[in-house]
Amino acid sequence: MKFLADMGVSLLTVKKLRDNGYDAIHLSEQGLMRMPDNEILVKAKIESRIILTFDLDFSDLLASNQNNLPSVIIFRLKTTLPSFVSSKLFTVLAECSENCCKLWCNYYS
Repeated sequence: MKFLADMGVSLLTVKKLRDNGYDAIHLSEQGLMRMPDNEILVKAKIESRIILTFDLDFSDLLASNQNNLPSVIIFRLKTTLPSFVSSKLFTVLAECSENCCKLWCNYYS
């Protein structure tokens, strides 16, 4: 699985993904801090990446464009501490097969 982390997601979460063998990049690493959400969707789709975000706008954009790709994991958590986010993400990944994650993996806590 390949991931694209939005600006709200910590670089520490991206590092944890890499340390566990995942192909993960953060928008800031590519100088794309101000990339509009619709362009992030296009980038993720072209690169076959799952977007990691706290931003609910991505679900609206996908719905309005009637797209089901790229996939998006939207975190709705009480804390955004990188260790907590990473823990929840790895819980989702353990429960979610690759085919499942190609649809929608929304994790609510």
